[in-house]
Formats: sequence, structure tokens, C-alpha cells
Amino acid sequence: MDIPRTLIDPQTLAGLEPNAALIVDCRFDLADPEAGERAYVAGHVPGAVYAHLDRDLSDLSQKSRGLGRHPLPDARAFVGTLARWGWRPGLPVVAYDAHAGAIGAARLWWMLRLLGQPAAVLDGGWSAWVDAGLPQQRESPRHPVPDPSALAYANHFNAAAMVDTVDMERLVRDRTALIVDARSPERYRGEVEPIDPQAGHIPGAINRPFSGNLDTEGRFKLAATLRAEWQALLAGVDPSRVVHSCGSGVSACHNLLAMEHAGLGGSRLYPPSWSGWVSQPDRPIERS
Repeated sequence: MDIPRTLIDPQTLAGLEPNAALIVDCRFDLADPEAGERAYVAGHVPGAVYAHLDRDLSDLSQKSRGLGRHPLPDARAFVGTLARWGWRPGLPVVAYDAHAGAIGAARLWWMLRLLGQPAAVLDGGWSAWVDAGLPQQRESPRHPVPDPSALAYANHFNAAAMVDTVDMERLVRDRTALIVDARSPERYRGEVEPIDPQAGHIPGAINRPFSGNLDTEGRFKLAATLRAEWQALLAGVDPSRVVHSCGSGVSACHNLLAMEHAGLGGSRLYPPSWSGWVSQPDRPIERS
């Protein structure tokens, strides 16, 4: 069975042959960084390994370089983490979290896309799995000996799919891209800022909270619905000119995933996002 390249439903995931995919639990709580791992120990999708947003999907040692609160790890180090989990090149990855993909799962999906590797996000996340009455497991799987092909996979992240701060400063100055901010409206407008040192948004950015991609049950809206909504938001702008941002480059991946699921591929991510932009207080900001 082929693995979808954007979203997978719980029943399809449950029906996969053993070892047909690497399943990764990405549950994480920004307010309690160890809560996700505790939840994983209490119960997870059978066979799933655990990915910690701070330790496995970020390199916090680079925060002082103005790369935001969740800087990307080195590609080689990330591949090493995947190898320890039992991944090999070409093995699809299915990621899930407790936030319908917005905290961790979409980030892992996007990082694998940067390596040119197949991945999908469990639609509805852990809640959808539980609501479907599917099996849970408490034991952690044994990590196998890393596959030699994985250890030798020294690919790099696709730089063309990202925008760094130098690029973003130029895009803001020239207004040659449509910046889409995935944060909540009140954070976008600068009315509140619970995490970062300044409130507001990158000049020229428009707001599309990631929650707008979901229906009332916490699942992604139908692809056709997402396509219509995003096309209305883009107002004729080609997806290749769209740059996604959020607080630290995590929930913005949810918007990128939604566009891909809607058939609007080619947009890019600004990984440092707002936390990286305001790391230098003299950069311009907007509040509205």
C-alpha cells in the first residue's frame, strides 16, 4: 500500500503492513516540554518512536545566532536521529501529535520533505486514533541497529524550500513575496505576546491561523475546501511566492502542509519566524 504524501487517516495507518512505515509520536507542550514524552509512555500508536521537539527536531544550541526559538538541526545530525529510530532512505514516516499536526508532526513532515523523503501526518492526531478505538501500546520499541544506508545518507536540507533572515529582509523591503503568519490573530495583531520579546508581525504579512485549516472535529478540511480558502487568501499570488512564518517555525509547517494537501505546492518556510525576526530589536515590525 502506498503511503499518502500529506495526510493519512487512522484506519489507513492501522491497516499498514508491519514495518511499512516508521511511526513517530511528536506530542509536545510548549509550556511543559516533558509532557509529550510522559504522554507517550502512558500510551502511543503501536510501534511508534518518540520525537522531542527541542532535542530531536531542533538544535537549541543555535538560539543565540538569531535563528529563532526552534532552530533547525544540522541535516546530518537529523539523519542520525532518524537512523537511531530505525529509518532507512525511502521508508515512509507517519508523524502525529496532540494538536492536529501543529506542534511537532507537521514540522517533522516538512523536515523529511527537505531531505526528499516520503512522509505523512496522521489526520486528527492522537485524539483521532483514540476516538477510533484503535490499539494503544505502552512499551517503547527497541531501537534496531542503524541501517548502513541511513548512516551513509548524507543529504542536505533543500535550501530552496527555505528563506533565511537576509532573504526575508529583502522580501520585506521589496514586497516581492506574500508572507503568511500562522499565529493566532491577537498575537499577529500585537495585542498579546506570551513568549517573544516583542509583539506584532513581520511587515506586510497577512494572517492565516493554522486552526483555520481544521474542521470542527479537529481534522483537516477537505482538500477542495482548503484549496478554495487558500486561493481566496492568496488572491492570485502564485504559491511559489508564499513564505510561511509563525512564532518559531513550527506551526507554520501546518499551513504549508495544508497548501500541499490542497494541491498548492511550492511555498516556502521562514524557519526563524517571528522569534528570529525580533532577535534584533531594530528590525521593523507592524501592529494592527
